[in-house]
Amino acid sequence: MKRNVVWLSVFAIAMALLEAAVVIYLRRLYYPTDVRRIFPPRMLAHLDLVLELAREAATLIMLLGVALLAERGFVRVFAAFVYAFGLWDIFYYVWLKVFIGWPVRWGEWDILFLIPWAWLGPWVAAVAVAALFVLWGGAVLTLRGVCHVTLSEGAVFVAGTTLVLVSFLQPAFGLLSRGQLALAAYRPGNFWWGTYVAGLALMAVALVWIFIDGRREASQ
Repeated sequence: MKRNVVWLSVFAIAMALLEAAVVIYLRRLYYPTDVRRIFPPRMLAHLDLVLELAREAATLIMLLGVALLAERGFVRVFAAFVYAFGLWDIFYYVWLKVFIGWPVRWGEWDILFLIPWAWLGPWVAAVAVAALFVLWGGAVLTLRGVCHVTLSEGAVFVAGTTLVLVSFLQPAFGLLSRGQLALAAYRPGNFWWGTYVAGLALMAVALVWIFIDGRREASQ
């Protein structure tokens, strides 16, 4: 188990460096005057946008792939996936800070993801979710045996995840009908912190609940 966690960590941190490198190249191409200022967003060329969407999908597939290789059982595979995902997301920002000095401020906004449309919000909000995933995933991977998820635990987690996703997706939702020009003129506004915090709290409750039940099962 320790070996799995070590190599999941190495993979996630290295993959975060690769991700940061690609983003830095894109920023140098689309924001040549200041790679640390990304709002208002520059519209990607069609091929670049297709490649970005494909790269994001490939990233999730690779993270899931190493989780499936590392663990067995739904909960343990999910724990490995979110552990690697969280560590990858955290170190993505670490590498950006190391190489280009960004983020500059704690409350600075980022374009977090592009599938199914642009996720917008403060980078610290994304990192908070990632930290929760790392803590929970790492804790579950230390347990022996197979964990299980009850319907109630799953429902609470899905509800929390939905609220968090809504908070990230809503800033760009109103821009969809107005086309690329509206997105190109977008500047960060009000983030739905209430929705986000409620969702993060529900996710944390569900994950702690699953861990406690898993530890109880492992001790029997």
